Amino acid sequence: MRYATLLVLAVGALGALPTTARAQDKKVAVSLGGGFTVPNSDVKDHLGNGWNFNFGVEVKATPVIGIEGLYSFTGLGDKRISIPVSGTPGGVPVPTDFFAGMNMQYGTANLVLQQPTGTVRPYGLVGLGVYYRPVEVTTPGVGYIPGYCDPWWYVCYPGGFVPVENVVGKRSSTDFGMDFGGGVNFGPVYAEVRYHYIWGPTVKESGTGTPSTGVSTDRKANGQFLQTTFGVRF
Repeated sequence: MRYATLLVLAVGALGALPTTARAQDKKVAVSLGGGFTVPNSDVKDHLGNGWNFNFGVEVKATPVIGIEGLYSFTGLGDKRISIPVSGTPGGVPVPTDFFAGMNMQYGTANLVLQQPTGTVRPYGLVGLGVYYRPVEVTTPGVGYIPGYCDPWWYVCYPGGFVPVENVVGKRSSTDFGMDFGGGVNFGPVYAEVRYHYIWGPTVKESGTGTPSTGVSTDRKANGQFLQTTFGVRF
């Protein structure tokens, strides 16, 4: 009986080894993850911190080298900026709050170098991508709403002045960028950090330049973001 038990344990152990090897030798891996996104450099003065959700597919060319395609949706929080505003041209300006928010979407193709075996497998990556960045600028205001009653909204309102949000501008830009970083696989779970740099468009500052000095007032809307992600690969 003792030998039979040892035989069963040995067969079970041998059967488990190929399963672990096959899990690490898979040619295609799918990843799902989410985490935090923090603007860097000048961007942090104009956009707030946010979150990210990622979906990726990695194809292993060798046990060490992989090619990854990644899609990410990133929501960045509003950033309050005070700008002097006057009711009439030449009037006395009054500091007014403006809020800017962005949700960024991008797709990247990355070269991944990774440790091929082990429960803890570190990796590094670098790649290029296309980034879509829409921005909306709003400022608070006051508006009048007439009385109404809607039973499906469970409300009857007598009417009056209420706070409103005025959209003063919407812009978007689609640009090329790059990302690089690394992480660690803990079995099916992973944690990683990526740094993104985006080559943005040139924005002209009309009416504030001094061309005679030879100094340009044009500014580049480059983007820099640090993204931390936690997720699973299967």
